[in-house]
Parts: sequence; structure tokens; C-alpha cells
Amino acid sequence: MVISIICCIFLFICLWIMFSKYGSIKLGGKDAQPTMSYWNWFCISLTAGIGTGILFWGIAEPITHFMNPPESMGIIPGSESAAMFAMNTSFTHWTFYPYSMYAISGVCIAFAIYNMKLPCRVSSVLYPLFNKKVNYKLESLIDNICLFAMAGGVAAILGVGTMQISKGLNIILGVPNNKFTWIIIVTIIVITYIISSITGIDKGIKWISDKNTKLFIGLMVFIFVLGPTSFILSLGTQSLGNFASNFLQISTYLSPIDGSDWPRWWPIYYWAIWLAYAPLNGMFFAMISKGRTIREFMVMNLIIPALFGMIWFIIFGGAAIHQELSYGDLWSSIQSSGMEVSLFAFLTKYPFVKILSIFFILAIFISIVTMCDSVTTTITRLSIKSDKNEKAKTSYKINIFWGVLMASMAIVNLICAGGKISGIDATKQIATVAGFPILFFMIALAFCLVKMLVNHKLYDRTDEYKDEAYIVKTTKHEVEDITTTEVDAMSCGLSRNNLILDNKKSDECK
Repeated sequence: MVISIICCIFLFICLWIMFSKYGSIKLGGKDAQPTMSYWNWFCISLTAGIGTGILFWGIAEPITHFMNPPESMGIIPGSESAAMFAMNTSFTHWTFYPYSMYAISGVCIAFAIYNMKLPCRVSSVLYPLFNKKVNYKLESLIDNICLFAMAGGVAAILGVGTMQISKGLNIILGVPNNKFTWIIIVTIIVITYIISSITGIDKGIKWISDKNTKLFIGLMVFIFVLGPTSFILSLGTQSLGNFASNFLQISTYLSPIDGSDWPRWWPIYYWAIWLAYAPLNGMFFAMISKGRTIREFMVMNLIIPALFGMIWFIIFGGAAIHQELSYGDLWSSIQSSGMEVSLFAFLTKYPFVKILSIFFILAIFISIVTMCDSVTTTITRLSIKSDKNEKAKTSYKINIFWGVLMASMAIVNLICAGGKISGIDATKQIATVAGFPILFFMIALAFCLVKMLVNHKLYDRTDEYKDEAYIVKTTKHEVEDITTTEVDAMSCGLSRNNLILDNKKSDECK
């Protein structure tokens, strides 16, 4: 219950910030310049956020909810109500909620780094709680919990993507779909994303996310044009209206009376995995947002990626539901061979199935590499001691260490899964365990963000607000590094930056 309510609050805070006067605050100050174009910014936000997941769940989730809705809701499987439930649930899990967690974390970290001039660390966002820097022990504890959560979340996604790639290779090329193949696939992925992360954001991640996004768009256009276009448009239009009408109801369904396991295996799993990603994904988004306003940050890291996710599920989910209604074999394939077969079973009804399947395998591979690349880059940043330099150089050995560690967690998770616990269920469990501890940190982070922005003139250390901040802080007796001379000078209207040049005038004022 608490997780669902908190996630709703996160989204409303993001929307409030975006439409409030605080949205015009520029990250880094008025003279800060953007480091990348809107297109590259969007590509990185999409592929580092939900890119890997929508390839797996774009077919599997709508069909699962369409054919197997919660019994406690009384929805007839395969009915129009089930279709609305399937689409709305997919929208809820994959659009605004995950990006609201990323955005609230990212903008808070970005303001702390670029405007408050604090160290490039997740723990820096807690400054408003104490009105001073977080002590070393608490800083290390927070950063390490975030590292653990992110490593667990990445291991879950890496495991899901690996199983999907393996299943696709088995269907297309006859490659054995076993644990040895999984290890080979994970090894190839980890080598690729380590190399990409070492090249840096401006080269590796920017290039690969651009190609990844273009491939996504190409695949969507192909399915939309060659698929049931009219049905997709009709179902999409109706589901959008239904989603708008029942947004909060779907978001907070917990089945307290019937005690259904559905909330635990679906929304709670998603909230946990998005929470696991939020601090470090937010830090990564913060690292590429300097020179943009907070409103731009929210648009590019919340609104546009969420809308893209909705379009993706409308096209792929709608086409999958139409295929199930027409042929009735998609759900049976999932039941007999697992969710990882859903995409390739879906593609069998389209022309050039083998070529198309290869493109989807390539998209899955690139998506995993992009996501792991951004995570490795961020984790590596947290693994070094850097005070106020968000561009501090890191050793490639640290990239290799974290890349291998996350891959090892994924391999152990996949190999140990068996018996009553499937590979997919195992990844859900590890993600839930990883994300839960972050909930408490995210609550504190949201509080600090609101306090930062409401009192932004107090906390902002950029040239635009520096003098006002010092005057306010001095009045509240909250700053220790202002001398009596500086206070006297500021009371006479002198700039703290020009204090050295105006010593004579300051003396006269005294």
C-alpha cells in the first residue's frame, strides 16, 4: 500500500514542479550551456530508462493481462473489458510512473551538483535535511545501498533480456536454449557494454542510444503499417480514454479482501524495480542535463519518454491482442514455452519473419548494452572520490569490475532458477528485494527536492543567486563560512564576489 501511494505522490510532485515557477530554474545557472541536443537527450533517456523492458514486455504483458486478468476483478478473459485492463495496466507500469521516479531523483541530484555545488554523489541530495554536507559514514551507506539496488535491478533486466535473446536464437537458428547459452550471451553483452562505457558518454552512449532509438522507431512503423492498423488505432484511442478515467484506480489496486497475488507479482514488482533504478538512473540523467531548465528536464525525462512508451504498447499490445483474437495461439505459446517466447511467436504472422526476428534480437542486444552502459558509467562515478567535479576521470578497471559483477549476478540468478521458480519469477524476486530499501531514501529525496526548490535562492550557489543566498543564510544563522567583514559588506549592498576588490569601500561602510 505504502509503495503505491508514494509512487503516486512522486508523479504529482514532478507535474507540480514542471508547471510551477520553479520549472524555469536553470541547472548550472543562467550561463550554463547544454552538453547535447534534444534528440540525443531523448534517446539516452528512453534507452537507459525502459528501452530493454518494452522489447520483452511489449507483447508479453498485454497478452497476459488480456487472457489472465485477476479473478478478483471479475473480468472475463479475452473480452473487451480485459483488453482495456491489459492496455491500461501496461500504460501504468511502463510510462509515467517509472519516469517520475527517474525524474524526481535526477532533477534533485542535478540541482545539488550544478546549483548547490555539492559533490557528484547521490547522497548530496540530503543536504537540506541537515543544512550541511552529509557526513562520510552516512554518505557511504546511502551510496552503497543505491549501488546494491542498482546492481540487483540490472541483474534482473539482464537476465530477462538474455532469456529472450536465447529463445530467439533457438527459434531462428536452432541454437540450444540452455544455461550454457545464457552464459555465452551474458558474456558477449558484458564485454560490449564495458567497452562502450569506457569510451564515455559523448562517444559510446550517445552513439549507441541514437541507433537504438532509430531501430525502435523503425520496428514500430513496420508493425503499425503491416499489422492491423485500424484495430490498433481503435483500441489505442479507447484505451487512452479508459486510462485517463481510471488512472488512480489502476495504480492503487491491491486486492485487500480477496488477497490476490496479482498486485505482488505485477505492480509491486514494477514499483520495486523502478525504485532500484531511480537513484543511479537519476544521477545519470543529471550528469547530462547541465544547461537545461527543470521544466525541460521534466519534459525530456518524463513526458516524452512516457508518451513513447504508450505508443509502443498501443502498437505492439494492440497487434498482439488482435492476433490472439484472430488465431488464438499466442497465449498458448506463452503458456507452453514461457514469456520469453512471446515476441517471436508474435512475429510468425508477419512477412520476412526470420529477418524481422534478427532485427528484434539486435534491438534487444543494443538495448541491454545501452542500459548497462549508462549504469556502469554512473556506478563507476560513485566508486571514486570526487568532490565537485562531475567530469572527474575514472579508471577503466572500475568499469570492468562493476560490469563483471552485474553480469555475474545475472548469471547466478539464471542458473539457480529452477523447479517451481522460473527464470522470470527469479528476476522479479531479485528486483523486488533490491528496490525495497530505496523506498525510504526516495521519500527523503522527494522532501529535500521540494525544500530545495521552494527555498532555491537560499541553496543556489550559482552566480545568479549567490549573493541573495548568502544574505538569506546569514539572516537565518545557517552558514558558518561568512566572516563579519563579508556580512557588513553585503549589508551595504556589496557583492560577495567583489568583496576583495571593494575592501576599501567596505571599510568606509563600517
